[in-house]
Amino acid sequence: MSVATADRSRIDLSSKTALLVAGDLAAIFLFVAIGEYTHGYNPIVDFGRVAGTFAPFLIGWLLVAGAAGLYATDAPGTLANATLVTLLCWVAAVAVAQGLRATSVFHGGAALTFAVVSVLVGGLLLTLWRVGVTLTIGR
Repeated sequence: MSVATADRSRIDLSSKTALLVAGDLAAIFLFVAIGEYTHGYNPIVDFGRVAGTFAPFLIGWLLVAGAAGLYATDAPGTLANATLVTLLCWVAAVAVAQGLRATSVFHGGAALTFAVVSVLVGGLLLTLWRVGVTLTIGR
């Protein structure tokens, strides 16, 4: 198997994959926007801040989800896969995001409490989305 073949089996370029990516990113963006709002920032007025908070999660998620096959031809797969793999990928994506936030490139810094909240709230939103997709188009 060539590298090109391996890449294509990991990421399927289809309308179904586009829907999965859009929903995943919407769930992550919703998590970030809710968090910013609860900290007194208006996600519409302070969009630059929200985008700055969203960016490390976006990078972490796309790296981990792509490598784990969440956008492969057989995604979203079974209900168990939609739940377990999504949660495991989100935990890894949060770790990447926290690592990025610990650098001077991204604002916010890394904090254990924020990582826990990120795993719980973001994980819930992503899992609900992925389970819903699995129940509707995954069969």
